[in-house]
Amino acid sequence: MAKKSSIEKNNRRKRMAKKFAGRRARLKAIANDKKLPMEDRFAATLKLAEVPRNSSKTRIRNRCELSGRPRAYNRKQRLSRIALRDLGNKGLIPGLVKSSW
Repeated sequence: MAKKSSIEKNNRRKRMAKKFAGRRARLKAIANDKKLPMEDRFAATLKLAEVPRNSSKTRIRNRCELSGRPRAYNRKQRLSRIALRDLGNKGLIPGLVKSSW
């Protein structure tokens, strides 16, 4: 089980990313628009720097829904390899069969 503080920090980042998504998108569009004057683009860049860093989507870490484990994450099931294997062995994930050869 991951530290509760790490899980909560990641959840806070998810909430912030959702909250500031529109503002960040507008400022980035202005900053990247080559047709606008340089002063406007620079002002948009400065405003973007004032937005909290944790509101960026790239700061969010993929974590297992059950254990909070950040490594060996399977995107499709949103589980770590350990939790995926556990549930697969119990037969709780349809279509998942234990491999043997």
